[in-house]
Amino acid sequence: MPDFIYLASQSPRRSQLLEQLGVRHELLLPNVDGDEAEDAEAIESALAGEAPTAYVERVTGLKLDAAVARRARRGLPTAPILCSDTTVALGRTIYGKPDDAAHAERMLGELAGHEHRVLTAVALQWGSKRLTALSVSRVTFSKLTLEQIAAYVATGEPLGKAGAYGIQGRAAAFIPQLSGSYSGIMGLPLYETSQLLRAVGFGV
Repeated sequence: MPDFIYLASQSPRRSQLLEQLGVRHELLLPNVDGDEAEDAEAIESALAGEAPTAYVERVTGLKLDAAVARRARRGLPTAPILCSDTTVALGRTIYGKPDDAAHAERMLGELAGHEHRVLTAVALQWGSKRLTALSVSRVTFSKLTLEQIAAYVATGEPLGKAGAYGIQGRAAAFIPQLSGSYSGIMGLPLYETSQLLRAVGFGV
């Protein structure tokens, strides 16, 4: 068993969470240009009528498929490969990353005053073995004024985050209650992740 894993994620938060576990890791990121350019946005597109749980598990699997192929194509040493994807759901409505500030404001306006789910799927590949886990948390947003939403979006924090907010940032001021996994809401549930790593013999 190698003494490191590959993390196939561009999220700095996931990398920080692995560091919190003491897991040595190297990033295995897609090429954004050239002959090997990968279309990450296409992978994250939801299918018509797709349920949030099915969506986040499917996208995580596709990301892991791409990462496994990427490692082989680049001729990198073998090691476990970890992927994760997070989505926010209000009922059956999926809230991914906002396209722009106006989109972020619309998302936050719909989430304000309601409880929503944060679903984070994790998948780990080691050799021919693939293990998966799902973390589901519930987050309640307080009622927000248009001015509060606009001020928050103006910080730039919502961009690049599912549901247009980061619980570890300023949005914490809007959340009176949550249940589930705080690290899962951030993007990588540490309990489930450590269980998967132990299952393939990687010490945590």
